[in-house]
Amino acid sequence: MTNNSIDFKKTAELNFKQFANKYHFIAAWVAIILNPIWGISDYFNSPNNFLGFSVFRIVISFVVFITVINRKKFSRCSELIALVPVLGISIQNAFMYSLMNVEELHNHTFAYIALFIGAGMFVLWNTVFSIIVVVASLIANVLFFAINSDLTLNEILMNGGLLTTTVALFSIVLIHTRTNLTRKTIYAQIALAESNLQLEHKNELIEEKNKDINDSINYAERIQLAIFPPLSKIEDYLKDYFILFQPKDIVSGDFYWFSKLNTTPTDNKPAEEIVVIAAVDCTGHGVPGALMSIIGSVILNQSITEKTVNTPAEALSFLDGQLSNNLNSINDGMDISFCAINQSSLMLQYAGANNSIYIVRQNKLIEIKSDKIAIGGNNENGSKKVFTNHVYQLEKNDCIYLFTDGFADQFGGDNGKKLKYKSFQNLLIEMDDFSMKEQQQKLVSFFQNWKGDLDQTDDVLVIGIRT
Repeated sequence: MTNNSIDFKKTAELNFKQFANKYHFIAAWVAIILNPIWGISDYFNSPNNFLGFSVFRIVISFVVFITVINRKKFSRCSELIALVPVLGISIQNAFMYSLMNVEELHNHTFAYIALFIGAGMFVLWNTVFSIIVVVASLIANVLFFAINSDLTLNEILMNGGLLTTTVALFSIVLIHTRTNLTRKTIYAQIALAESNLQLEHKNELIEEKNKDINDSINYAERIQLAIFPPLSKIEDYLKDYFILFQPKDIVSGDFYWFSKLNTTPTDNKPAEEIVVIAAVDCTGHGVPGALMSIIGSVILNQSITEKTVNTPAEALSFLDGQLSNNLNSINDGMDISFCAINQSSLMLQYAGANNSIYIVRQNKLIEIKSDKIAIGGNNENGSKKVFTNHVYQLEKNDCIYLFTDGFADQFGGDNGKKLKYKSFQNLLIEMDDFSMKEQQQKLVSFFQNWKGDLDQTDDVLVIGIRT
């Protein structure tokens, strides 16, 4: 390795550390100033613990302040400037969590989520520090809850614990990706000013950067696919069906969700087995959409354990409420079609937020329209969103289709125009006599031919079920 190469790497790494230190310094001051201010919310969320929480917040802010003014002593490990506030506030939140009841725990969940999202915005460090924070936070929660709380594990998980853990794990991937991307970007910028020899080295760094990004996104894809219900589970309950899932990027803002439930028995009616399935389109695609899809899937899993959720419409209201409460500073949301099917009686229940469903019966199409409101964000008049629960009697050999807008919105054809829903409906009618697996193959073939050489416009998700 030449001296020029050595000097180049030293210069690039020095620039990266300076850039990282700037962000870590800002993050520390944000913690010093905002952490006590956020204590105002404690007065409303947990008034009985307000004084104790305020003392804990002030202590954490003071420790962070001492770290900042002595930051030169940590020059060999400058990550401590960010590690101290992130770890301190994480332990602080664990202590506060352990003293809260179920309602307070539920309301305070956003504080933990904001911590990990904020870390993803400001922190640039080695993955080992992210793992230390997550593990330390988990240990602190276990210890504090064991000492201070009477809540059960299920109450903790269902009222914020599971959602917080999911976001914490995903933040490790995001911080890792952002750190590598920033480091390699700085390398590339410096390489542009070098000689021809260093230009060759720059190209190698760009390749390495792309590999790191792709590796990280591929890992994010594995995390996302892990939350999807396995096809083997779906096949146990749906014999003639298909799921056409084609992300625009490696990870997707569209996702499908499935579960099998037993209805609540009554005096006049025994429990019956139903299957519930949903097609969901989150705002955006790629990594931001994938993060929303993970949160949405976790909340849907939580909904089936809620005694107050007994219909698809109630499930959408629960999803909307949870998303709005936990992400109240973000206006992004999702569109969804949600179906519950009793395969014995062939009774269908459906509710939708901007996503209708189609039923094809004997080469005729029936559309059950959705409510024209989205999941997430704030209602214009501040009222609770109410979704319509449609009940429809199916017949043997009906085909039910759930879908997002990606298929119908694709540009292509001879004139490069949008496909539109009318063409999509006609295609479904034409395929009525084929099995669902054959329909999936025809949809894939049609989509590729229609798209041609044009880029895919959006994530694509189409679910077909034959009764």
